[in-house]
Amino acid sequence: MAKIAIDSSTEVCSAALLEGGEVIAERLNMVGSNHAALLAVYVHELQTEAAARGLKIDGIVLSEGPGSYTGLRISASLVKGLCYGLDVPLIAVPTLAVIARAAITDIARFQDSLSAKPSKSPKFEVLICPMIDARRMEVYCALYDTRLNELQPLQAKVIDADSFAEVLEKNIVCFCGNGAEKCKSVITHPNARWADGIVPTGAWTGRLAEDRIQMKVIEGKQIAYFEPNYLKEFIAAPSHIKGLSSPKRN
Repeated sequence: MAKIAIDSSTEVCSAALLEGGEVIAERLNMVGSNHAALLAVYVHELQTEAAARGLKIDGIVLSEGPGSYTGLRISASLVKGLCYGLDVPLIAVPTLAVIARAAITDIARFQDSLSAKPSKSPKFEVLICPMIDARRMEVYCALYDTRLNELQPLQAKVIDADSFAEVLEKNIVCFCGNGAEKCKSVITHPNARWADGIVPTGAWTGRLAEDRIQMKVIEGKQIAYFEPNYLKEFIAAPSHIKGLSSPKRN
């Protein structure tokens, strides 16, 4: 049995074929704005790969957001169609948890920071704060420990110099994701660490889902009623195409 896992919540477009949490094949595009053109092609190629290996697809895994409204709509529509057509469950995992799962592989290089800094707290440890860019100085973020226990739930947060100050006083915090880069010059606490290049992908989405399946803490979604976690309502920008601008009101 195998699963196809998809992520298009950020500028990255990716899909992966996994068997028992092991990545068999992966398709990945980092350029952005190609989700509509590439995602269905990637999935078809992975289905062909699965058939060639004699693997039966028993579920589709989706990174459910938050993130890009357009990217999430594209992947959700595709996945719902696949699940109907293949008669398999839709398994959704939070995108921020996917980023945190990927970042765990980088956490080891921060462990030395714990012994280097004396602490009065017996719970002093490395925590993970995945961030997704939400424009300007706002990010979607959450806080996890290295076992992926959620310590602070998903929220939209405007970052300033005092953000996470209380947590940083007692812990090393590893900030990661495409929203973290713009926060480097603002969050200057000495206990802040930055893991660059950590992005959500189909491979990490599938690995997280497999972890939760093994722990029996995840179940399939109702396909007909499933919607991605947009967190905030979509607000369309004014059109700049001649003749399509909104009419003026008196």
